[in-house]
Amino acid sequence: MTLRHVVAWKLASDDAATREAQALKISHDLMALRGVVPTIGDIRVGPDVVGGGNWDVALVADFADRAALDAYLVHPDHQAVVAYVRSVVSDRVAVDFEV
Repeated sequence: MTLRHVVAWKLASDDAATREAQALKISHDLMALRGVVPTIGDIRVGPDVVGGGNWDVALVADFADRAALDAYLVHPDHQAVVAYVRSVVSDRVAVDFEV
């Protein structure tokens, strides 16, 4: 079984340039975890490119199982990214499902 972890964030800033820079930083920092957090099977992260009512940035990551996802969630390098993300977002939505 593969577990797919999908997360999207709304950024808190009212300034479009600030949101763009923050979305790029989040994307870069999360992608940098590939090869650092050994339980990540695949990871894709990017800022929204359409606009409108869409959320600002999203992540899709695959893990071998629940234990692999749990190890990722508590990994110190992931937690460092989480600290930044929490400082700039206004909302978060997530779902985990089997693929």
